[in-house]
Amino acid sequence: MALLKRFNTGDTGNTPSRESNNTITSGGEGNRPPLNPVPSPSRPVFSTSVSSMEGLTEFKNRVQNKLLSSLEPTTDMSRKEQLRLQIERVIDEMILEEHITISRPEKIRLHESVCAELLGFGPLDPLLDDEAITEIMVNGADHIYVEKRGKIIKANVAFESNDHVLRIIDRIVSPLGRRIDESSPYVDARLPDGSRVNAVIPPISLVGPVLTIRKFSKRPITVEQLINFGSVTPEAMQFLKACVQARLNIVISGGTGSGKTTLLNVLSSFIPGDERIITIENAAELQLQQEHVVTMESRPMNIEGKGEITIRQLVVNALRMRPDRIIVGEIRDEAALDMLQAMNTGHEGSMTTLHSNSPRDTLSRLETMVLMAGMELPVRAIREQVSSAIDLIIHQDRMRDGTRKVTYITEVLGMEGDVITTTDLFTFEQAGIENGQIIGLLRPSGLVPKFMEKIRASGINLPTSIFGIGRR
Repeated sequence: MALLKRFNTGDTGNTPSRESNNTITSGGEGNRPPLNPVPSPSRPVFSTSVSSMEGLTEFKNRVQNKLLSSLEPTTDMSRKEQLRLQIERVIDEMILEEHITISRPEKIRLHESVCAELLGFGPLDPLLDDEAITEIMVNGADHIYVEKRGKIIKANVAFESNDHVLRIIDRIVSPLGRRIDESSPYVDARLPDGSRVNAVIPPISLVGPVLTIRKFSKRPITVEQLINFGSVTPEAMQFLKACVQARLNIVISGGTGSGKTTLLNVLSSFIPGDERIITIENAAELQLQQEHVVTMESRPMNIEGKGEITIRQLVVNALRMRPDRIIVGEIRDEAALDMLQAMNTGHEGSMTTLHSNSPRDTLSRLETMVLMAGMELPVRAIREQVSSAIDLIIHQDRMRDGTRKVTYITEVLGMEGDVITTTDLFTFEQAGIENGQIIGLLRPSGLVPKFMEKIRASGINLPTSIFGIGRR
């Protein structure tokens, strides 16, 4: 770190005129000071050790305080370029006023740091800008981890204190009308780019404020990229495209971070542009490219315990909005009952995601979530609703090597007695591990789905070779 010095303008005589390689020269040859003079109280010198860092931090805080006091309450914080210029002017003025010497690289870093604090998210800004990072995990002020290329590593950045983390969390949640405090110590939110945010603070967290950000790519993942990543095969994607266009009801399942929402975004791109789509989410993160899209977001209760809007209420309201398709970002509670009702009452082509370990577990979880609605429904009636509403389950896993792959594409056939029957149309077969990477392929089972007539009725003709029929 460069030296940060404050000079007293009242000094005369042997005031240093230049500093080079730790040698200070003055005007008189006979008055040459020693190579390492002890700084006097009137001329403090911050060393490159802790005191230098403290001096720079103190100056940075003064700059921030001056900027905050000069900004009007009505200042448009979205005019970032103009505000960046204003920040640069204030730094230059304070350097002149306080007679501070600072190197140009250190001044640039200071400017970027102040801009990040006032206009961005502090130390998180460089991590958010790094497209290779997919997840950011803050465990208190000093421990920040990131997921990069499927592996978790520690980042070389830190917050100043736990209060600093709390300020950044508040900056994220406040524009969304959310709050986080001791009475409500956790919150779900999102960044302006749609990245999902979860924050937990003491007393729930014992390690200080915890912030988890699941980043979304600034450029939505395309079909071609999914295929190139090895997440799915071209044949399976051709089949899924036909299923979306034929208005089949689809559930995407998988574990945390398995890529469910990414796959949902990709599949939604196959929806024709002349259909009205209603999306419902806890924190809006879907990136649909169609023009006719209505996005709705649930809302927690306010500080008075009122005003809560649940996913279930939004699903019921969406039925009154003349939707062609309803897309629910994630089903995790009794809203499953209303989603199944929507799928069974003419809103074909609807899609949602949920957490589960396998396609069979997906059906069990749906059954459990419907029971959470408090309706005294017999189990068989619930299973009949599930089997008639859902046509296809796509299960995705996050593999041990960090890659995300579709592992099952499963057709829901119907009921046999009291059991929902299914057929795996595609399954992932692992061939081995090479250089730490899992080698395998999503293979067809050789069975043609029973809803093929519905696909053909939509004017789509799929070759039977997609399902492995006729291959050698």
